[in-house]
Amino acid sequence: MAKVEIMMPQMGESVMEGEVIGWSKGVGDTVEVDETLLEIATDKVDTEVPSPEAGVIVELLAQEGDTIEVGKPIAIIETDASAATTAAPASPEAATEQAAPVAADPVESVAADPVPETPAPAQSAPKAEPTPVAAPQATGDSIEVVMPQMGESVMEGEVLSWSKAIGDTVEVDETLLEIATDKVDTEVPSPEAGVLTDILAKEGETIQVGQVIARLAPSGSGASAAPSTASAPAPAPQEAPAAKPQEPGSSVPAETPVKGGPIPNTTPAGKFLSPLVRSIAEKEGIPVETLDQIPGTGKDGRLTKKDMLNFLSIRPPQTDGTPQPATPAASGGGLSRPGAPVSAPAQAAVPATPSASAPTSPGSINAGQLNVKAPEQQIEIIKMDRMRKMIAEHMVNSKQTSAHVTTFSDVDVTQIVKWRAANKDRFLQQTGAKLTFTPIFVEAIIQAIREFPLINSSIVGDEIHVKKNINFGLAVALGEGGIGGLIVPVIKHAQDKNLAALAHAIADLATKARAKTLSPDDLVGGTITLTNYGSVGNLMGTPIINQPQVAIIGTGAIEKRPVVMETADGDVIAIRHQMYLSMSYDHRSIDGAHGGAFLNRIKQLLEGFDPNRSF
Repeated sequence: MAKVEIMMPQMGESVMEGEVIGWSKGVGDTVEVDETLLEIATDKVDTEVPSPEAGVIVELLAQEGDTIEVGKPIAIIETDASAATTAAPASPEAATEQAAPVAADPVESVAADPVPETPAPAQSAPKAEPTPVAAPQATGDSIEVVMPQMGESVMEGEVLSWSKAIGDTVEVDETLLEIATDKVDTEVPSPEAGVLTDILAKEGETIQVGQVIARLAPSGSGASAAPSTASAPAPAPQEAPAAKPQEPGSSVPAETPVKGGPIPNTTPAGKFLSPLVRSIAEKEGIPVETLDQIPGTGKDGRLTKKDMLNFLSIRPPQTDGTPQPATPAASGGGLSRPGAPVSAPAQAAVPATPSASAPTSPGSINAGQLNVKAPEQQIEIIKMDRMRKMIAEHMVNSKQTSAHVTTFSDVDVTQIVKWRAANKDRFLQQTGAKLTFTPIFVEAIIQAIREFPLINSSIVGDEIHVKKNINFGLAVALGEGGIGGLIVPVIKHAQDKNLAALAHAIADLATKARAKTLSPDDLVGGTITLTNYGSVGNLMGTPIINQPQVAIIGTGAIEKRPVVMETADGDVIAIRHQMYLSMSYDHRSIDGAHGGAFLNRIKQLLEGFDPNRSF
């Protein structure tokens, strides 16, 4: 028999427990690796917990509604199918005794990323390997800090620099070091307050996930800098403690006191409210009656974090005299057309000097920012950071890998422009999301991909892998004029979303990208990409394919132009809203006729847009 205990995962740096919302599997059910087992909620996040192993569930140790501590067993899986069919489930008492040693030492994550990771299952070997999530582990009077998990497929990371030196005092969540993987660069905060007594990884070293990288002496232990310095790297200049990152889309700073009273578990209409939703509502002073009016996109219409953030982004400013900070979209972090007029709130949020770059918060993603001032010398040399070099290598590699061909189409989007103008206010009221052109374009592209599935593929060696799911990437340029770099977050399973859900997903990813709070898993798995060079006034472009995809679509600026139109009374010249649509594709797998037909199909769907459609 090979039984595996499923532990309550760490959902954030300071989260010590979570509530079981619902089980997706029951005793006797077969589960695959990464298949959803249950949904849990904390005051920070609601999420699904995947299975770390394939097998059969033989026991559930937590019921729906139970509040479970981090690191405590919540289920047992039998990985030996034959044993699972013959062995009776262990008694609750036996399971409790078996779980006691594990629960006595709960895992506390120090992951810079709030993406939950399922702890590694317990093994029968005498000595277990470190848990593959960032976690402090008490060993006597010291706390071990381990290399955090930065995404599902990331197994190692490089230590870029240490922000603290041996002997330095650190507070909870204060930055210890910066690490880099092939997916993300991020800062690692301290899981506990104490004194840094040992550094076990030098700058430039590549460390496996779960490997110990430092040790702390807890506060009050009287410890001082007494470890060997042989393994200690030269510390980086000490930085001021970084503020804890604010939730993207939130219009109230983290230190703002709670405005409203306690929020109950359900609304007057009976809508269930998770701990996370209640926490946001209490912090933002949202009455429980108002929560009934917010459309929920979760299971059974339940409110999610995204629903709350979308509501906060459109809620009118409060009139209690409290200064209202700018939302991320208006804080100067978004992409705007150079020279375009800026609204008053946005002007107030723009730094006085272009070189004043705010430091990134813990967990922020480096997108290859190039914040360049006018040179004072004839030539000034700017050293590329790691992410900028990766972007450069990725672009060059794509041109060397794919046989790029770009084709263009001129699209009449007048019907779309008029429909959006007439319905954007009602759309916002009914769905809680702003109606932009992007979700309309994405919806049309998805429909065209259903008819031309070869576009949703990749080339692996001499094979073409056609993908079932359409994971839609959106190229997002950061900062004024794009000086903040480039990043491509991905909408997973986009083919399953309607227009309202696409609008929510796009707004959520754009906000997180510009706030630099995307997780590594938000950036992987894309099968098609859309880039909007029209946002800065460009008419057309020849985008580079985002490997290993085989196509990327671009939208230009929408302009009024005189166009010859055929009517029953003959040809007339009319003023229409026109947009150039382009697509770069890989000629190794997509022939010109196929690529051209696909782009023309998108044109037909956009020009044939139904002005009487529903949301």
